Amino acid sequence: MANVTFNQDPVTLLGNEILVGDQAPNFTVLSNDLKEVKLDDYKDKVKLISVVPSIDTGVCSEQTQRFNKEAEDIGNVQVLTISMDLPFAQARWREVNKVNELEMLSDHRDANFGENYGVLIKELRLLSRSIFVVDSANTVTYAEYVSEVTNHPDYDKALEEAKKAK
Repeated sequence: MANVTFNQDPVTLLGNEILVGDQAPNFTVLSNDLKEVKLDDYKDKVKLISVVPSIDTGVCSEQTQRFNKEAEDIGNVQVLTISMDLPFAQARWREVNKVNELEMLSDHRDANFGENYGVLIKELRLLSRSIFVVDSANTVTYAEYVSEVTNHPDYDKALEEAKKAK
């Protein structure tokens, strides 16, 4: 399992670590209009899944805005941002920040995504910052568990892998 810290303090991630080559686990999260969304809803598409602890923090906001900006340039890739934020807070943030090129999804209801992808922080009930690229056959082609949750992920590597995925 990935060794992760939050503000330099070790945290416990619940669930199993996802590795490159794994079949991506399905998940159920909520859209901003409270509809259930599953991985299967994006079949036959490459998915770049950007995971953030809370959209209302600096690094999370920057990460989401960066992937929103890059979304048009990475071709046939569906960009998803998943956090534990309430769908209403995500919708408000999207509107204020004019983020329209990606989907924001909430795992607040039952932490299904967090547990299935091994990113649920036990001590905080937040998701650990991470990036997953899943190809159109739902195979994981890139996985990054950011070792310090308050740090940025490797944007360039994630975008490169998303562009290569089929």
